[in-house]
Amino acid sequence: MDKFGKFFAGWMIGSIVGAALGLLLAPSSGSQTREKIMDNIHYVKDEVQKAAAQRSEELKRELSTLQKKA
Repeated sequence: MDKFGKFFAGWMIGSIVGAALGLLLAPSSGSQTREKIMDNIHYVKDEVQKAAAQRSEELKRELSTLQKKA
């Protein structure tokens, strides 16, 4: 796994653990907790989509470079 992959995996695990601990330790009502969970889900989904799009572009550029060399 390259450095970006390790970083991304660590970031994802840290985000999930942090969000879970924050929700478990925060005194909130059920509806507030559900809203927080949904907000976190949407945030993580957006970040994953951004990272995937960025990595896709990087791979396309790398593939283009390799095709030119062949």
